[in-house]
Amino acid sequence: MVLSGNDCFWRHRDWFQIGGGDRKEAGVWQTDCFCIILGCKHTICNLNADPFSPSLRSVQALLVVCSPLQVLADDHVNFSVYVENQTRGRDAMSRRQHRVYQLYSRTSGKHVQVMGRRISAKGDDGDKYAQLVVEADTFGSQVRIRGKETNFYLCMNRRGKLVGKKASNRSADCVFVEMVLENHYTALMSARYTGWYVGFTKRGRPRRGPQTLPNQQDVHFMKRLPPGEQPDLQPFHFTTVSKRRVCWAEPR
Repeated sequence: MVLSGNDCFWRHRDWFQIGGGDRKEAGVWQTDCFCIILGCKHTICNLNADPFSPSLRSVQALLVVCSPLQVLADDHVNFSVYVENQTRGRDAMSRRQHRVYQLYSRTSGKHVQVMGRRISAKGDDGDKYAQLVVEADTFGSQVRIRGKETNFYLCMNRRGKLVGKKASNRSADCVFVEMVLENHYTALMSARYTGWYVGFTKRGRPRRGPQTLPNQQDVHFMKRLPPGEQPDLQPFHFTTVSKRRVCWAEPR
């Protein structure tokens, strides 16, 4: 027989009591009854069944294997949605982290420059306008990029144009989401205008946000430390191994 999810059972030695509500009023006592619970919703009881029979053992093993799968399906949580919601907000409590580096544009072959209100990607390695101060702005990967020389922030207005704004400006237009792509390049997406990326043409001119896609080379950048701040790397030493002939003595 099949019991509903509200029914319950108690086991005591070699008997089961099966009922729904008051145990005394139910008064249903069965001997040699073997019960199986499926998904905590239905209970299947087989009277006069041997609990140690091979068939019931197989069913028990199947339930043990399927139970974790059911728990995972019920407790499934989309963590990426949580991270996305958290990165949209500003974090005023955490301590700001400042890093200084250059952004090398894959398309122009030069570095991003913040020259006051004008933005370009024509800077040479070590150019004073190409040194950027990157401030961690919130939980996740939101950053604010400021020119070290001019003290202007890299921003994107509502038309998708890259502009520079004064350091006192705390507009959301100056916040970007730092993303590491599969090809190990870095992309900067506007936190306010989702889907708009920082990009430059081959001539180093800014590309408007609506014209950019994450798979375009125009939005791919590499982080580079300014000259003189490179970590001291030990030179590589190569050891060549000469080939030697090994003569094997033939057995006598």
